[in-house]
Amino acid sequence: MKYLAFAAGVLTATATFADTPILTVYTYDSFVADWGPGPVIEKAFEETCGCDLQLVGVGDGATLLARIRLEGARSRADVVLGLDTSLMATANATGLFAPHVAEAEFTLPVPWDDPVFVPYDWGYFAFVHDRGIDAPTNFRDLADSDLKIIIQDPRSSTPGLGLLLWVKAAYGDAAPDVWAGLADNIVTVTKGWSEAYGLFLDGEADMVLSYTTSPAYHLIAENDAGKTAALFDEGHYLQIEVAAKLAGSDQPELAEKFLDFMLSPAFQMVIPTTNWMYPAVLPAAGLPDGFDTLIQPGKALLLAPSETTVLRDEALDEWLRELSR
Repeated sequence: MKYLAFAAGVLTATATFADTPILTVYTYDSFVADWGPGPVIEKAFEETCGCDLQLVGVGDGATLLARIRLEGARSRADVVLGLDTSLMATANATGLFAPHVAEAEFTLPVPWDDPVFVPYDWGYFAFVHDRGIDAPTNFRDLADSDLKIIIQDPRSSTPGLGLLLWVKAAYGDAAPDVWAGLADNIVTVTKGWSEAYGLFLDGEADMVLSYTTSPAYHLIAENDAGKTAALFDEGHYLQIEVAAKLAGSDQPELAEKFLDFMLSPAFQMVIPTTNWMYPAVLPAAGLPDGFDTLIQPGKALLLAPSETTVLRDEALDEWLRELSR
């Protein structure tokens, strides 16, 4: 009888587990890291959805899109979280993503009305460094200096692609000259952000391509005020990170519920001190102490998603050509 009761319990538990819907979200590696927002968000969403949220790390942002394009309609992903405005047009052209109407009071630096991609955070690209160095105030000053920098590959990394578009937006046809000047400043080009920032912290370079918000991590999490970001007078390129549901999702209603949850305080309040970015919908409590110490770019640079498709290829060719000389 004890065996029969045990067996019945196992069968019941198995059936219950089998009935639990699974929502699969592809994202970038740092999002799912122990120190990233993933673990907190997974727990919070599962408390409301009656589901099993599976966050799958897939490299960096550009790698994310490559993975989805490769898998196509066969992808097991229901939602992709971690693309940005530089990849939106290319992603939309695949036909793999479905519309979702986001109802929120966005606190972005620019208006938002895209019918497919939903923003969840934003920030400005910047070169982070120790406060002790004499930081440049623009790309030409950086190129003329002896400072060593680490950047990310634009073919696999959204910060790397953002840097290409930053230089292109600031300098236009003169962008190749800027890259020619920067070539001897570049110590290495990493596949993604995590590798680059880790090398910088290990002392392998004077500056690393990151975000104006990165020093907040050191200040808040480590009580270290020794890091800052260089303020460039030609402006800083804006990154808006987005998510979208897959048209082929077998959990479309759950995917929509996740995108709505993404704009709720439970998600947005986690972003500043785990993803170290600005939330797309500012919580009523505002930003954590320490964010008021960050540099504030005087000019926001941002190319329209439709422009990036053409300019990205042009900028990539210029980058490859000048860095290979």
